[in-house]
Amino acid sequence: MFPDAVGTGSYRIDLHPSSGGDNYIDVSSLPFQIPLGALIPERVENLLPACKNIGTTHITNGCYRLHPVEWSIGEAVGELVAFCTAKKRVPRQVRKDAKLLPDFQAQLAKAGCDLAWPEAVAKTVR
Repeated sequence: MFPDAVGTGSYRIDLHPSSGGDNYIDVSSLPFQIPLGALIPERVENLLPACKNIGTTHITNGCYRLHPVEWSIGEAVGELVAFCTAKKRVPRQVRKDAKLLPDFQAQLAKAGCDLAWPEAVAKTVR
């Protein structure tokens, strides 16, 4: 669970090829949340990802690179741009501000973006 969640995803970790010489590795994973922090570059302002070009590791990229997750990232980024424009803030401020972050997450929820997996889904994968 990420307190700055802006979307959800679910896909197996599949890597091709591996560093060990295997042509394909496929590992089960749990449904996950997409944290806002993964969408905000560390050193650059006014640059946001549109799909799979987020801050992630090689392993977790196996989950993030699929279309439904890319779409969730795109929805979150589009809403973030609109939110920042309306509030005259930059994305980094939204993530760090204890008032702005919940307001932004409420905007995402109102737009129909899932921020967490339903409890029924979470129980089936435990």
